[in-house]
Amino acid sequence: MQRVTTIGRAAALARAATALLDKLSPSVFVFALLLLACDRGSSQYDGPYARLVAKYVPRIEKEIGLRFKTPPRLETRSSQEVASFVRQQLESDRAKALIEGQQAAYRLLGLIPDTMHLGDLLQRVLEEQIVGYYDPATKVLYVVDGAPEALIDQTVSHELVHALQDQYVNIDSIQAAVDDADRQSAAQAVLEGQAVLMQMRLDPNTSTMLKMPGGWDRIRDLIRDGSVGMPALASAPRAIREGLLFPYLGGADFVRRFIYQRPESELLSDLPISTHQILDDSAYFVGSAAERGKPVTVEQPVSGGTHVLFSNVLGEFETRLILAQHLRSDDLPRRASSGWAGDQLTVVRSVGGDALSWASVWDTAVDAANFLDALAEAMRLRYDLARPKIDQGSTQFVINVPARDSTRNRSARIARTLSFRMEPRDGHPVVIFMDYPVRASRPLDPARIVVRD
Repeated sequence: MQRVTTIGRAAALARAATALLDKLSPSVFVFALLLLACDRGSSQYDGPYARLVAKYVPRIEKEIGLRFKTPPRLETRSSQEVASFVRQQLESDRAKALIEGQQAAYRLLGLIPDTMHLGDLLQRVLEEQIVGYYDPATKVLYVVDGAPEALIDQTVSHELVHALQDQYVNIDSIQAAVDDADRQSAAQAVLEGQAVLMQMRLDPNTSTMLKMPGGWDRIRDLIRDGSVGMPALASAPRAIREGLLFPYLGGADFVRRFIYQRPESELLSDLPISTHQILDDSAYFVGSAAERGKPVTVEQPVSGGTHVLFSNVLGEFETRLILAQHLRSDDLPRRASSGWAGDQLTVVRSVGGDALSWASVWDTAVDAANFLDALAEAMRLRYDLARPKIDQGSTQFVINVPARDSTRNRSARIARTLSFRMEPRDGHPVVIFMDYPVRASRPLDPARIVVRD
């Protein structure tokens, strides 16, 4: 079953660099799209992997129910050329700015240590095993010379699915949708999930397992186990590992449920618009796209001159990850995030340190109250605080975080204020959480938060 474990290595990490630039949101570590495109000018399969292309193309077309409009194109590159490409992506001015904002958000949320440098971690993870990358400028998938044959076989079969997808959906527009990271994560989950599931169906060993009771669960475990031989990934914080795996495992879960109910050929023409729709069948399988509920839009206007480091939509999946990081549980975060209806998280640089404001909208007041309780407990544990006395039913309260020195190998910490409030806003229950240095004013004015359908 070694082939199964290569998915997490070849299919995930080989595409990480380009996805990083297109989507550095809290779900950045989904790392989902170095997608193989097609050569618009070629009329036949040629190149270094023509045999594999000819082998898999007709099988993929038959399974999905869509035909390739034009053949794909593959070329080879040395490992040094691929590593150079990755470094260029991480070291560009745009990437550095995105990484800085992402790092600030992750540190404030307690998802990575205050001393961890995100760019360095990404470099280590990406360089553990690079099999290939997609260059959108040339529309070519480049495969590393000398990669193991089995790994190439898995990579090519996976990427051919992306080649087909690229001919039916505008992948460039998906990658460019950086202002709504949650919607982008949902689309990427479908694209990667379909490719993973197809890869399983094309492999004789895993195709048999898929038909067995509990077979997919076993495959999921094997994919997760594939990170054991990758020290940088295995030692990465939980949010990074889970974010990386979500489009492949969570996406494949969704695609499996989709093809049980509808023809797979319809999948690309009806993409989910939020991770809530990926995770909750009642949010997606309820009729046409027009009949489904859409996430509520949240805006947090900032004052002129304010230095915004990060601002984006987290979504249900990232909300669940944040709670799970500190609550050390899966069930409670799942329940507490299930009523998600929209959000925006903003991080600004202020005098005295970075500050965070997170406004989230919920389906019902009960959902909002459940999330408020879970978030307050998660932040208490995040800062290692004693349980504060909060009146039962309180919808507004403040928790003070004292300063801490750097003795006993613990990072120094400035005194901070955690503000929690739940209130109706434009007909929706809203939870507003702020985390800012005591010496600084609130990062944003809650009264200016706008919620609209």
